[in-house]
Amino acid sequence: MGEHYDSSLFHGGNIINFLKKNLTDKYKTIDILVDKEGVWHIHGMPVLPHSLMHRVDAVWDTAGGTQSGVFKTMSIPHIGVSPFFSALVKNKILLRDYMKSLGVNMPKAIVLPLYQEDFDGPLDKYAIKKAKEVHAKFGAPWVVRSFTPDVSMGVHVAKTFGELVSSIEDGVRHQKSILVEELIMGKVGSVHSVNGFRSENIYAFPPTASLGNFTVSEKEKINNLAKSLHEHLDVKAYLKSDFVLHPSKGIYILNFDFLPDLREDSHLQNSCESVGAKMNHVVEQMLENVTR
Repeated sequence: MGEHYDSSLFHGGNIINFLKKNLTDKYKTIDILVDKEGVWHIHGMPVLPHSLMHRVDAVWDTAGGTQSGVFKTMSIPHIGVSPFFSALVKNKILLRDYMKSLGVNMPKAIVLPLYQEDFDGPLDKYAIKKAKEVHAKFGAPWVVRSFTPDVSMGVHVAKTFGELVSSIEDGVRHQKSILVEELIMGKVGSVHSVNGFRSENIYAFPPTASLGNFTVSEKEKINNLAKSLHEHLDVKAYLKSDFVLHPSKGIYILNFDFLPDLREDSHLQNSCESVGAKMNHVVEQMLENVTR
């Protein structure tokens, strides 16, 4: 439910398409939809949630933990995350506070609530006011994006106060809450970690940098941190950790994702190929973990 509803449907569709294309010899997919009114559907037909007990062996939950209590009550194995972790991933401020408690760095950030003209006043004055609030908390450069996924808005990098004002105005026009973050310069990369893959308790794929290359020592530190966070967050299946390695300040976590990007030529696919694996090997391991 809420702002992440469309994103949940998008990820669910990707997973169904991947399973049908790559693993139909082992698994039959059943499309389960919970609409915005809370009504459950199977293949488009309304059903009561308890009927799932007799129709599925496992559930892959892309709703972000909101339905995990239902599956636990019915003793249905499921891939997903706890409501606590789901709340962390969806709220950068809560996530940053939690990471701080673990001694892990995250960029400074501020969330600007959804703009309301009657309450906030004219857009131009509002954008300047909010830009001043951001500038008072941390300096340029800034990263400005929608607080919830919004491909149409994109991501702005503002290097001056004027660019920050313009970026906030663009966010308001997209009618979304806005996230402004401190831009940490360094080597940016991601680590995918999976439970039980290749007989390891937590297997972390080698990190790759979008600019430059990581040294052997840097790769070891990044992988150790990714595994530690995977364990701290009590992840049961899959985690993607996005980070930046600052040359003097160390590793900063940028974001987490508990749903793998199963599209062709995704970062996950490239990571799998770098170690002689395929994405369907990872997906199969996730399903085997939950159904065994």
